[in-house]
Amino acid sequence: MRFLLVIVPLALPLATPAAAQDSGGFSLPEGCRAYVTVQERDCVVAHHYRCDADPAGYQRRVDLGEEGLLYAGVTDEQGQWIESYHPSTDHSEALEAAPADPANLSELIEQGEDTYDFITLSDEIGPTRYVGRDALTGVTEEIDGVTLQQTEYDIVAYGPDGAEEWRASGNEWISKDWRIFLSGIGSVTTPAEQWDTDDSPVEFIFPGEPGFLSANPKYGCGALMSKSGGTE
Repeated sequence: MRFLLVIVPLALPLATPAAAQDSGGFSLPEGCRAYVTVQERDCVVAHHYRCDADPAGYQRRVDLGEEGLLYAGVTDEQGQWIESYHPSTDHSEALEAAPADPANLSELIEQGEDTYDFITLSDEIGPTRYVGRDALTGVTEEIDGVTLQQTEYDIVAYGPDGAEEWRASGNEWISKDWRIFLSGIGSVTTPAEQWDTDDSPVEFIFPGEPGFLSANPKYGCGALMSKSGGTE
């Protein structure tokens, strides 16, 4: 269950990275170390990193598009959305204290399926409830030496008034070693429109390799109108 980038009106302070440097690289906060850069299909480059000041098991991700930062967020070792920031709508969200059914990556890995039902809280847009499931399909793929397991997912988001704001379904990927979700293909539906997404990983770039912490997405740029804001 990776935080989607979709257009919908939708703690802990986010340690957001600095702006891109003249060299084309991206600067992380002090005390943070990136372990992989992921170039994705729909003109997105994602950087995954950990910070010394965070609780054990926490890790952070930033997504960048052609115009800069698209998303910054924190997950825990179970893949829960602890906090998120959406620059396009300038709003933040933080996970409630006691979710009804917390997301559980261990359950997904061990049992092949996980359901969830939780609420994120936002000063700007109010509470949003997310209800859904992830399940392993049995399909695996290796990219640049990284073994991924495919999931299928369904998720529905409800606004402060309880009305459905959007729903999505499709296939994502997980890395058991890194304990993270990675994007795949999906279909998003709102009351007003429907569109398909493909943020599947194309390249994994590691420290010391060309393109690590690049601020520039490589694939699919200029071909699609990016959907940004909203949610994982």
